[in-house]
Amino acid sequence: MRMRKTLVGPRLRQLRREHGQTQAEMAAALGVSTAYVNLLENNQRSLSVTMLMSLSDAYGVDWRDLIKDEGSTLLADLRNMLQDPLFGGDQPDLQELRAAIDHAPRLVDHFLHLYRNHRNALENMMRLGSEGMPADLLSSTPERIIHDFFRDHSNHFPDLEAAAERLRAATPCEVDDVYMVLKGRLMRVHGIEVRTASIEDMGQALRIHDETTSIVRLSEALDHQNRVFQLAHVLCLVELPGILGKLTDGSALSSETAVARCHVELANYFAAAFLMPYGPFFEAAEDTRYDVDRLAAAFGVSFEQVCHRLTTLQRDGAKGVPFFFLRVDKAGNVTKRFNSTSFNIADYGGACPVWNIHTSFRTPGVIVPQFVELPDGERFFTMSRTTERPVFSRDTQDRRLALSLGCELKHAHRLAYAAPFNSRDDELFAPIGINCHLCPRKNCSQRAHQPLLMDLPIDTNRRGNTRYES
Repeated sequence: MRMRKTLVGPRLRQLRREHGQTQAEMAAALGVSTAYVNLLENNQRSLSVTMLMSLSDAYGVDWRDLIKDEGSTLLADLRNMLQDPLFGGDQPDLQELRAAIDHAPRLVDHFLHLYRNHRNALENMMRLGSEGMPADLLSSTPERIIHDFFRDHSNHFPDLEAAAERLRAATPCEVDDVYMVLKGRLMRVHGIEVRTASIEDMGQALRIHDETTSIVRLSEALDHQNRVFQLAHVLCLVELPGILGKLTDGSALSSETAVARCHVELANYFAAAFLMPYGPFFEAAEDTRYDVDRLAAAFGVSFEQVCHRLTTLQRDGAKGVPFFFLRVDKAGNVTKRFNSTSFNIADYGGACPVWNIHTSFRTPGVIVPQFVELPDGERFFTMSRTTERPVFSRDTQDRRLALSLGCELKHAHRLAYAAPFNSRDDELFAPIGINCHLCPRKNCSQRAHQPLLMDLPIDTNRRGNTRYES
């Protein structure tokens, strides 16, 4: 058996340097020739199982860390970065990008870190305008750090998947009985009682876990689907703290608040995995051609919960369509996002008015499909729909949000929603951008700002679609 050599060379070189060794010294420790170590470091030889075990024994490292392939994530991040209008002229091809990842992974990491700081600065400047810049302008927001944490893991966590499958299989039941199974396990194993409380007693809270009394209270504002989800969320927090801690240890999460926020998102991931076990859900998704409504009905969950779960189908040997998922409010603020594609607008938000995620607010509950094209020519299929949030009082009756689920065009044929359309028709694609500040498109009737990185033509004798060009 031979192991994949992707990124093994750089990892081996890094391991040697961490121990302050020359190639000859590493070769002596492993009982091989210096020339062989040199070939391994330059990816000219694949890593055998015997050599993998020798490395694990000699240096006390987990063999899985040695062969873990992060190249695909780095490649997607590099391609996304280079799509920024900041980078003009000829772009490096895939072969050059892969060579950079293979032979200079630390340089690539530092380059991506530098670009993220640049991006954070632009986002803050666009948000603050002339109000002044805070001292921590270049620091990443907790939302960005957590988003990058999930992106670095391809939005897939095998340990949480395995735990969800184990706990779901421990008490087999019908979909209608999952609530009682969760409620029973929380009481039987953890001594936690579940009660439903009135909206007046709960205030603005949807769930309160009082650890001193071992009582979980759920608001009456929650429908049945969300009550089940909240109990699965609590089960993760009380039963799997070790897994949550292991996942966030050594991450870029630098504060207790950021770690707690990440644990909340990981518990949401677990809840979706518990309610929609990977194997059955993946098979149902493929059989229904990713019909979200049918999947929601089959697993007794909400439309939004299905959308979230679809972004996590990245298990080796059973990968689903790689989706991005975005949720925005009426003002265009992103309130949730997950991304396993190269669709960089999902990182910035839904700020382009040409994208019909905004139009969906005019047709509540209706799925609105759209084929879109980014300024760099990449094409995607998206479908948007509204969702209703719990109503707390007469003062907040309209808490409608918009969801968008999408994939690269090459995967669209696997989706029932795209079947009625001729994806070879260029007229089908709506030209969208990241936002007006960064979009290089000219003659866009929806432009609201002058681009930061280019000048638009101005003719005082002519009025164009907008006041920013003529």
